[in-house]
Amino acid sequence: MLSWTLSKKRKGKPPIQKVLDETIYLKRPRRGAKLKEEVWQTGEGEVVRYSLAYVNPSLCGVDNGRVLGYDNSHSHHHRHFMGRQEAFEFAGYESLASRFYEEVHELWRKEDEDRRKGR
Repeated sequence: MLSWTLSKKRKGKPPIQKVLDETIYLKRPRRGAKLKEEVWQTGEGEVVRYSLAYVNPSLCGVDNGRVLGYDNSHSHHHRHFMGRQEAFEFAGYESLASRFYEEVHELWRKEDEDRRKGR
């Protein structure tokens, strides 16, 4: 796990650290796809910034191939799906990460089913 203090000054706020920066490159049958997870926390362990993404350019030709993603950039929590964005109710990072990985597994089940049916 990587950890470093952001160089960007946060006026009047405690410094934050990037505590997770992982990219998993997927193999067959999703060759070229990847899962990305980045998390920044305060010194007290509060998650203040995050980004979760399932990227597969063969499925999504927009949004840099991001099929599904969640982040809180632009000062609000939002979900990306196949090039569209929508706000969602943030109930904490742990539950969000669980929700993201459940959605990814559901997408994979559908992809596998479509592949078996020859679509």
